[in-house]
Amino acid sequence: MLAQYVDVAERYDDAVVLFRVGDFYKAFCEAADEVARICELTRIEREDSTGTYTACGIPVDNAPKYLKRLLDAEYRVAVADQVEDAEAASGLVERAVTQVLTPGTVVEEELLAAGSNTYVACVASAEGGTGDGTGPSDPEDEDQNGTDPAYGVAHVDVSTGECAVTAGDAAAVDEELARIGPAELLCGPGVDPGVADGADCMRTERDPETFDPEAARAVLDRYADSDRFDDAERVACGALLSYAEYTQGDDGPLEYVRRVRRYDPRRSLRLDATALRGLELFENHVGSGRTLFDTLDETRSALGRRRLRAWLRRPLVDRGAIEARHDAVAAFAERTLVREDVREALSAAYDLERLAGRISRGRANARDLRSLHDTLAAVPAIRDAVADVGALAEVRADLDPLEDLRELIDAAVVEEPPQEITEGGVIRAGYDDELDEVRSTAREGREWIANLEERERERTGIDTLEVGYTQVHGYYIEVTNGQLDKVPEDYTRRQTLKNSERFYTPELKRREDEILGAEERADAMEYELFADLRDGIAEESDRIGALADAVARVDALAALATAAVERDYVRPEMNADGVHLRRSRHPVVEGTAEEFVPNDADLPRGTVALITGPNMSGKSTYMRQVALAVVLAQAGSFVPAETARLPVIDRVFTRVGASDDIAGGESTFMREMRELTDVLHDATGDSLVLLDEVGRGTSTTDGRAIARAAVEFLHDETGATTLFATHYHELTDLADEHDRVVNRHFAATERDGEVTFLHRIRDGAASSSYGVEVAALAGVPDSVVARARDLVADDRDDASDRSAAGDDAVAATPQRTLDEIAANGHETSPAPAPSGSRRDREVADLLAELRDLTLAETTPLEALNRLHELQRRAEEASDGSDGRDTDAGVSDESRGEDGGTPGGGSP
Repeated sequence: MLAQYVDVAERYDDAVVLFRVGDFYKAFCEAADEVARICELTRIEREDSTGTYTACGIPVDNAPKYLKRLLDAEYRVAVADQVEDAEAASGLVERAVTQVLTPGTVVEEELLAAGSNTYVACVASAEGGTGDGTGPSDPEDEDQNGTDPAYGVAHVDVSTGECAVTAGDAAAVDEELARIGPAELLCGPGVDPGVADGADCMRTERDPETFDPEAARAVLDRYADSDRFDDAERVACGALLSYAEYTQGDDGPLEYVRRVRRYDPRRSLRLDATALRGLELFENHVGSGRTLFDTLDETRSALGRRRLRAWLRRPLVDRGAIEARHDAVAAFAERTLVREDVREALSAAYDLERLAGRISRGRANARDLRSLHDTLAAVPAIRDAVADVGALAEVRADLDPLEDLRELIDAAVVEEPPQEITEGGVIRAGYDDELDEVRSTAREGREWIANLEERERERTGIDTLEVGYTQVHGYYIEVTNGQLDKVPEDYTRRQTLKNSERFYTPELKRREDEILGAEERADAMEYELFADLRDGIAEESDRIGALADAVARVDALAALATAAVERDYVRPEMNADGVHLRRSRHPVVEGTAEEFVPNDADLPRGTVALITGPNMSGKSTYMRQVALAVVLAQAGSFVPAETARLPVIDRVFTRVGASDDIAGGESTFMREMRELTDVLHDATGDSLVLLDEVGRGTSTTDGRAIARAAVEFLHDETGATTLFATHYHELTDLADEHDRVVNRHFAATERDGEVTFLHRIRDGAASSSYGVEVAALAGVPDSVVARARDLVADDRDDASDRSAAGDDAVAATPQRTLDEIAANGHETSPAPAPSGSRRDREVADLLAELRDLTLAETTPLEALNRLHELQRRAEEASDGSDGRDTDAGVSDESRGEDGGTPGGGSP
């Protein structure tokens, strides 16, 4: 047996081999050490003529638990099962690898996350082909539109059969892998080592011959017309499908991979890894918080959950398709009874895609077929519910109930079948005449034996006589020792026990052979009938797949409608020349905050909104909620707002939050600059850009210069609609110099040393960032806070002195260009401080706060208190005492011609 194990291990030297021995999967020698360590199992030592070796066993009945640990540790596992009947084998039972388990190719339900895909991806080069990216196009495919790609990127979900491929350069590869999120990645020869560096998944090495263009073409031709794909796509897809076949132990194609879809990433709203992370679509920064997907997920089936996830990952960019999806969501939202009837029916739906996969692979049991039956039985109720809804007519037409399959399964398989399909009890009576006859023979024999005990007691006079059965000795007649003298002559001794003897008769032996033979034959016939039934259903995988697609769409649409109704979302208009939201909300934060303050967004196409205000005032939340409104709308969802008019955006860029990449050798600032580089190179006039605190990772002078130059570039060169949050208040004068730059700020008030964040966005620039006050709120020691306030006051006094000395001092400070900064390194000299006397600032702040008062939302008592406070501070200002700022804004309209504040001086 060990020789057999070593032979298998040599052929699968990249995997841990688990060898079926009785009720365990065994690993031996070095593999046993690894399995025992990872799975926390006990090793044992064995000895034979060759010496001592270690072994470790995983119980077959509990194997998924331990297999998951091995896969999570990024091991491949080759499962070697017994492929020969042990009773029929002469000598050692033959074993062979029936499946190779890897993180990206698992198909076992216990190892898969319900409602999400598990992908294995492949990146490959054209290997000397033309790679023109314009391969002949299937009408259903999304053509590459003449791009000149360097690499093909393919991905497949082996559990569902979904397979797709595209092509692009190195940057496009990274972006696609971020959206796909594979659990495993193959890279072919000729792929630059730096490509796909950001993919956080297991890397798999394959024989370079797998990526040979002709070998890849031969594999792909089993699934699709390979001439429809360009060279790089063909290699990536063929190599990937070859690997999928290898892991499933199949010599031929995976029949349930119904088609290979060729797609163009530009046909959807592009969201790179930074955007996916920054907007927290699927992963929350804190690890355990809610995401956008969590908030929207009102689906009732695994099919719908995967579809909703796919829609959020790839929102639409075709206005007609977006509005058609909105029509369907509106139809569900407006018809409560229809929606609830559909959702109730969907609750009975199993995962059709994975069921079809198991059926096609020949691994489905009788319970899987009953699950398919129960799902098909729910389809008529869904069709009936949406029968009169015009916006859902298309999806209703695709809801084929597959009545022939449902009736076939119902006629063949019992309602509550056993788990094992080899032990009988699976096929219904009446499905097969020959099986019924064999069963009748076994049943009659059991009835004869059931009456044997009473007959033999009467015949022999042995009142303690019993008839029984054991798996080893078969049927017997048992007589206690005290009654052995009454045993008739036709009894033959079968077994001697301590207090009794067991016998059989010629007739009992004949009936036993008849019964056992009939039962064994019935079990074999049932298995054969079930296998034929399963194979027949597998031939209908295309129809099952089409139905699965329709059920997934219905579930996702009903979920979006449910979220819209329960959370008060509004249908967006998709014909606007910019982003226009009234009382918009962050869909995730509003569900966790005690009270959420809605805000408007009025951003005509190409607007660059400079957003200032204190930390913790809501700037980042506001920017994200604007972007999420766009993502939701183009995914087909309604949006959290009172009204929404939106354009169709081609790409969302984000640079929100600070982080470094220690493993990659990048500081926070370097990573920030790389992300900014991507934005400035790739944004278009149809893009939405979110930038938060650009330039904060370096010196004030350099950071401010980079931020200013970036704003000017976005305004002048790209024309992208931009939200630009910054603490560089000096940038706010850009609103006077550029027609599409506007100032917005988040207001806050300070009273008796305490800051209150109003979380409201207002026109104009903020007058203070309240950094010291935020530090105090965070718990910084009082002595540090007090010292910081003194230093701030000193800086203001210095600024006033410089202002009194005239503008020449400011003009004397040299202003450097970005080229000079790059050439000379980071300069740490401070930038000129804003001028203006303290009294001027206080008067301006009082006027701004008075202007920003919302009287309609203020009670009479609150108004009196505020008026008293303003009067006190006005008296302090007239006396020259040191009053404190409020975070009132200075609106664009209130500036002088030179960009100064009403009180004079620079902004």
